[in-house]
Amino acid sequence: MKPFQPQLVYIEPQALHFPLGRQLKEKFEKQGVEIRETTSHNQVRNIPGNNELQQYRNAKSTLVIGIRKTLKFDTSKPSAEYAIPLATGCMGHCHYCYLQTTLGNKPYIRTYVNIDEIFGAADQYMKERAPEITRFEAACTSDIVGIDHLTHTLKKTIEHIGQTDHGRLRFVTKYHHVDHLLDANHNGKTRFRFSVNSDHVIKKFEPGTSSFLERIEAAGKVAKADYPLGFIVAPLILHENWKEGYLDLFERLEAILPTYATKDLTFELIQHRFTKTAKNVIKKRYPKTKLEMNEEERKYKWGRYGRGKYVYKNEDANALKEILESYVQRFFPKAKVEYFT
Repeated sequence: MKPFQPQLVYIEPQALHFPLGRQLKEKFEKQGVEIRETTSHNQVRNIPGNNELQQYRNAKSTLVIGIRKTLKFDTSKPSAEYAIPLATGCMGHCHYCYLQTTLGNKPYIRTYVNIDEIFGAADQYMKERAPEITRFEAACTSDIVGIDHLTHTLKKTIEHIGQTDHGRLRFVTKYHHVDHLLDANHNGKTRFRFSVNSDHVIKKFEPGTSSFLERIEAAGKVAKADYPLGFIVAPLILHENWKEGYLDLFERLEAILPTYATKDLTFELIQHRFTKTAKNVIKKRYPKTKLEMNEEERKYKWGRYGRGKYVYKNEDANALKEILESYVQRFFPKAKVEYFT
């Protein structure tokens, strides 16, 4: 698939105080992309579309260029200590995505241009925790790889963390547009992860993303560039013939992935979960989805701030954990399963 290209761009005036903001404005002007000014991303209005569904889809191809005002980082357990805020939103249309509710009625993509201020905040977090290692997750609120060919903020972050003593960077993607990141001076301090799943899940629930083969070919490039490599198998879904589906995933992964890519390999296993709010939003935005969201077949798991979500019942979750971990051990015996959740 082709790299993301916005059809409409909004720019916050403060963004033009920063070199990257001016560079992006000039880039999109040259490309003939429609540019509008907005006082704040919260004031973005008039996304084209005859109805809410069309407006939602058009918002997915709208880019807001702004600044990150809050420099307090959210926590990002279990993958990292903190989420480093580089962007929000995603051009993909994954039915199950938690960003459906995180972003509410603002599904457009935002990129932050005050990157040096964000780095300064990250440096302070590392200083406070030193000599312990501080891990930063760059893909909590976006698929940052999907837009970085336009902004290069991820590349700059990789190189910034690469020069630190106590920092590590992590991010995950469903996109294969990685070529511009291969020469980044990462110094082995960035783990580049790809989201993978059974063929059933990718084809049914992940429209607007790179194919499985594209992702794995990109993973091979990343490993050749000496990035530590990882895969997030998520969301794990108990679809029909799921055992065979996930077995096929690991068989293909082993067959395609170069041997050198397996020397420092990690897996993260995440079962499907949803909230009542997410269920309502997903059914509204993807009315024909076949995503199973039956509360009666799930258990309710309490989360932070007194809010919870529906996950698989213990018996089903244990089956997923046992089977997936056995596949990792069988096909990649030297790999590490970082967690199942």
